[in-house]
Amino acid sequence: MTNENENAILPPKTCSVEKLITVKTDVEKVLAGEKTATRRNGRYADPGEIMTLEGRQFVVDKVYSQSLGELTDDDARREGFSTVEEYKQSILAYHPGMPWLPQMRVWVHEFSPVQD
Repeated sequence: MTNENENAILPPKTCSVEKLITVKTDVEKVLAGEKTATRRNGRYADPGEIMTLEGRQFVVDKVYSQSLGELTDDDARREGFSTVEEYKQSILAYHPGMPWLPQMRVWVHEFSPVQD
């Protein structure tokens, strides 16, 4: 079950918000408004933190844990893909040899543009 209420009891970050989105195609999707979430093995940001991509700012709205088996096509669309299968194939291409385990938990970081 997705637990979007974990924000109150988040563990320490494992990385920094500057490293949340670094792949060029992902940066382009964010800037085009096609990507509004990213999943990582660790926690890279706190809610309210600002991520800057090519001079544009995005605020992290939510951070929560989710298992890969819980992903829906809506989740995949927020990641910038049409379906879970398309998202899965992209992730496995980035990480050759990594298994896709439905029970594996990842950290979801949802974000939106900072309004001027």
